[in-house]
Amino acid sequence: MSQTRPLKLSHDGELGPPRASRRGEPASFNPRSPALRVEWRNAASEIPAELWERCFPSPLEGPWLYATLEQSQLDEQFSFAYALVMRGDAVIAIAPVFTAILPISLIVPSFVDKAFRLGGRLLEPLRFQKTLFVGSPCSDEGSVGTVPGVTLADVAPTLQRAVWERARQCGAASLVWKDFPEACWPALRGIARQAGLGEAVSYPGTRILNIDGGFEAYLQRLTGNRRHNLRKKLRQSRSHVDIETEILSEVDDAVIEEVWGLFQNTYGRATTKFERLTRRFWEIVTRQPQSRLIVLRERKSRKAVAFMLVILQGRRAINKFIGIDYDLGDKAYLYFRLWEEFMRFAMSAGAQEVQSGQTGYRAKLDVGHELVPLSNFFRYRNPVIQMIASFVAKRISWNSLDENLERAAQSRGWRKPSGGARD
Repeated sequence: MSQTRPLKLSHDGELGPPRASRRGEPASFNPRSPALRVEWRNAASEIPAELWERCFPSPLEGPWLYATLEQSQLDEQFSFAYALVMRGDAVIAIAPVFTAILPISLIVPSFVDKAFRLGGRLLEPLRFQKTLFVGSPCSDEGSVGTVPGVTLADVAPTLQRAVWERARQCGAASLVWKDFPEACWPALRGIARQAGLGEAVSYPGTRILNIDGGFEAYLQRLTGNRRHNLRKKLRQSRSHVDIETEILSEVDDAVIEEVWGLFQNTYGRATTKFERLTRRFWEIVTRQPQSRLIVLRERKSRKAVAFMLVILQGRRAINKFIGIDYDLGDKAYLYFRLWEEFMRFAMSAGAQEVQSGQTGYRAKLDVGHELVPLSNFFRYRNPVIQMIASFVAKRISWNSLDENLERAAQSRGWRKPSGGARD
């Protein structure tokens, strides 16, 4: 990527009363602290590694992920940049941002998308709009990394002004703080009125926080019905197809070709699509020290029939992407075979928790995941569109996003969030 002179945007940044850090350390600001400003960088490599480490400590996904995305020939889909929040000459926060064309079908109830489709070319600009996102297209949650002693609430006002100006400069019709978890909501809601931000429920993340004790201990923590069903599917799979497992930290071109084909199978079946990963992505991501490939092969033919990309990030193991050969039929239950191998590997690697991302909720709930509420905070440049979007956002819920989420909320008694709701 070409090196360009960093764009510097200065803004006044007044801080409120000191807050406790998200890492449990006291805030270091005082009333005479210099005003905050934002500088921009165009590549993750332009930010020193020690700053990444301070702002994005494990288990957050750091510079390796952003550098991978930059090098993966995704230019037609995304452009990346990094906002550095400065106090004097010191960097106190890093905010990854990217631009993309956002299909409105990803975030609104289906009846709204159908109504816009009826408008044909007249409403097409509303269905596909260039958007500046704060966050990452491939992370499970949006993150603004801050140094110890600094919170999102400390930097959010200055950062919001900077990214809003950046959106104007790049011609984006809207700004979205993408998929931010509950811990960040107070800070973003605190600037929402002044910044004109709306709020909408997003697809929740999925996780299992405790995987101690081995695979059998994990099975015992499932409900009786889920434990029975999982064991039954694993038995049926073993009787249907003879599988052997490879766990790879280094791969060759032949494996990449197999993975690429399997991934395209699964991507083609997905009902919710955001990023379209390239073959180049797989070539780069599998070289990262955090990456492992779990590959299932049919024993006799040695054909790869399923894979999972696993990211080891400190105490967390991330089920990042999968690909499956569906020609083996439903009784092969390859997802559940992958899941068993993933869990056994994560436990042996010393992980304490697992994270499995958004969508595909039915299978994930069947193996014991809990849901992680996430929200988008947005602003459209056109005030009329912002008014419409805010109206629609109040009607977005887990039910409107995915019917499996509605059933999960009802069966487990979970709180079912709706757009713009306050705790």
